[in-house]
Amino acid sequence: MVWDALLPVLDTHPSGDVVDIGGGTGGFAVRVAERGHRVSVVDPSPDALASLARRARELGVEVTGQQGDLSTLLDVTGPDSADVVLCHGVLEVVDDPGAALATIRQVLRPGGSLSLLVAQRNAAVIARAMAGHFAQALTMLDEAAAPSGRSGRRFTHDEITALLADAGFELTSVHGVRVFADLVPGSLLDLEPGATAALVELEQAVAGRLEYLPLATQLHLLAR
Repeated sequence: MVWDALLPVLDTHPSGDVVDIGGGTGGFAVRVAERGHRVSVVDPSPDALASLARRARELGVEVTGQQGDLSTLLDVTGPDSADVVLCHGVLEVVDDPGAALATIRQVLRPGGSLSLLVAQRNAAVIARAMAGHFAQALTMLDEAAAPSGRSGRRFTHDEITALLADAGFELTSVHGVRVFADLVPGSLLDLEPGATAALVELEQAVAGRLEYLPLATQLHLLAR
């Protein structure tokens, strides 16, 4: 569903420059390159970048891999260098999310777009409670947007939209990712014929409905 929401953004920048921060082995990057965009992946892992190069070569597309992270992004790419920036699952682990978003804004050209995917805290509270970890759920309920365990920060809708606004972005859309998928028992999907397809259809139906965002494991935000 993230890809489906991203496609119209890519289409508004045909043959544009796309920077994928933390793009790793290129799950998104190679698909973007296949659509004719010039893609650069910035990632701190040399092993991931080597896998990216192999994947791009096997698929016959060109993707540039550069070692770095959000703290060095301007040094690696330069200002006003991208039409689209992908920042998926990265903001959770940076020291200062607001400063990171401000850096991304400097990298984007006027009229450029940001695709941001972040972990959502309310869903984590629900998951802990449903698993019987009530004390953890209670602690997480009032937790500020600060690092928490190996997964890093989790954001509420209000927190992440405020950070985007403070960094000078205009929010264009928000979608919930995995609204129900992480709450449905796997045994049901395995045993009930057609259940997986029906769940996918339901996820697509509720992804853009604001009242269901608190249940989403992740939030996908598009901004310019």
